[in-house]
Amino acid sequence: MGNSGDNLFGKKVGKTRVVPLVLKIIVIFVIFLLVSNFATNYVTLVLARGELVKLMNKILVKDLKELYVYCSNQHQIYEYNPDLEGAQESISEAAGRELPRSFSLALGVKPEGGLFFHAANGKWFREAGVNRFSDTDALEQMKESRREGSTEGTVNFTLAGHKFFGMYKYQPQWEMYLIRAEETEEFNAESWAIFRQTTYIIIGIALFGAVVGIFLIRYILRFLKTMTNGIMQMMDSQRLDLLDLEGAPNDDVTYLGASFNALSSTIDNLLSIFKKFVAQDVARKAYEEREVRLEGQQEELTIFFSDIKGFTYMTETLGTDIIKLLNLHYDKAIYHIHKHGGVIGSIIGDALLAVYGVSGAALEGNKSVHAIESAYLVHQVASELRQEMSIRREEIIEKRGSLTEEEERIYQAVLIDVGVGIDGGTVFYGNIGSDLRMTNTVIGDNVNSASRLEGLTRVYKVPVVCSDYIKEDVERDTDDFYFLEIDMVQVKGKTEGMKVYWPIPVERLDDDFKADVERFSRGLRAYYEGDWKQAYADFSAVNLAVAEIFAERTQPQKAPDDWNGIWTMKTK
Repeated sequence: MGNSGDNLFGKKVGKTRVVPLVLKIIVIFVIFLLVSNFATNYVTLVLARGELVKLMNKILVKDLKELYVYCSNQHQIYEYNPDLEGAQESISEAAGRELPRSFSLALGVKPEGGLFFHAANGKWFREAGVNRFSDTDALEQMKESRREGSTEGTVNFTLAGHKFFGMYKYQPQWEMYLIRAEETEEFNAESWAIFRQTTYIIIGIALFGAVVGIFLIRYILRFLKTMTNGIMQMMDSQRLDLLDLEGAPNDDVTYLGASFNALSSTIDNLLSIFKKFVAQDVARKAYEEREVRLEGQQEELTIFFSDIKGFTYMTETLGTDIIKLLNLHYDKAIYHIHKHGGVIGSIIGDALLAVYGVSGAALEGNKSVHAIESAYLVHQVASELRQEMSIRREEIIEKRGSLTEEEERIYQAVLIDVGVGIDGGTVFYGNIGSDLRMTNTVIGDNVNSASRLEGLTRVYKVPVVCSDYIKEDVERDTDDFYFLEIDMVQVKGKTEGMKVYWPIPVERLDDDFKADVERFSRGLRAYYEGDWKQAYADFSAVNLAVAEIFAERTQPQKAPDDWNGIWTMKTK
């Protein structure tokens, strides 16, 4: 319908159209105005027509009296000169001179229904071929009145298909009923014409009043439309906001808007708090569906698990101040995770679990790529925090010369370093618990695997460790990362080995880095094959921290007799 239609008939929300209150008021106002005026006009018409009938009856009585006298005179002439046809023509001619309208009628009706004379304007009477008074009911009524002693009165009859009303009087000399009548439809036509003209005027006035009323009522209720539009925009954007009431008059509509703003502020505050304690998709779904249900479904997600290294030492050293340090780290780390489409699953002290690819909360693009990018940004946050602490340490040393032993311990405690493990696959994602207390969670073997992979970052001294699933998922969409295979590991809780990778941004692979990567990969092949001597030589020549653990494993020994290329982890 377009904007003009929406402005006039209201905006459609779902399957329901929100009709503007102004339109309803105007429609009701116009209907009542028209009905009341039409009723008044009709009542006036009926009353006026009654008075006109009375006036017409007086005129008819006057005409009838004159005709009665004329007939008496003609009867006297007839007695002197018995020319019946001449008398009839003379009476007809005299009666015709008093007829004002096209269907005005004067009749002389014999008791048996024959016409003694007739006078009518126009050709209709002659063309109808009327030769007697055919309305026997009306004739019987006049005869009955005469028998009761009344020789005159009103009469309504039908003749030649036309309805008439009029007056009659019995003329005893000619033994006939003199009738002077007017056709009902013709008589009422003038009053109906006036009624129609008045109706047109009423409609015109009503339309004019409606137009003026629309502008006046829209002006008076202008902030009601502002409030409605504002609320509709909030529904479209799925967020609460305040209504703009600047310049609003001090009426109940403005009070309603102010009350909504107060309620909106309260709900928005509660919603903001709610969003901080639940996952983004849960908050969005709760806002849309007005409830949070105990439900879940299987989804293919990427699992991100990060952990702070040396957390026990940090808590022992910092005490309750550890909360401030964690908040400094998590404030920026969670920002980067959210920005890359991650949904925070849980935060347990030093450990953070996030998922990527959740329905309704997924960011456009590859979920595993977003997870790896988030991992490096989280490392960057920790690195920047360490740099800031180092700068403060240097400032203190420059000012005082040195740090106390306690201050040095605190300094070492605040140097946050994190490891990130990433895995993916089909997991259960949803809400568990009860109607009294529930939580959003992700359950699956890949969740535990991500935690185990994070633990390997300490062993292999790399920032991020991921699985085969992540490697394949990323390589389907982009070549921005080089996945360096670092080992075949059987982590604690598993019965089979799995390949683990260090995802390296391609932009960081300079010539020296590439050379070390090639030497490491060559040494890893020898390591898998059981040629630990060659593997030791290759690993020892690699300038990467990840090679240190392999140089240590292969120095200077042979591979175990039962070696199958899989390293079994005894700890998490």
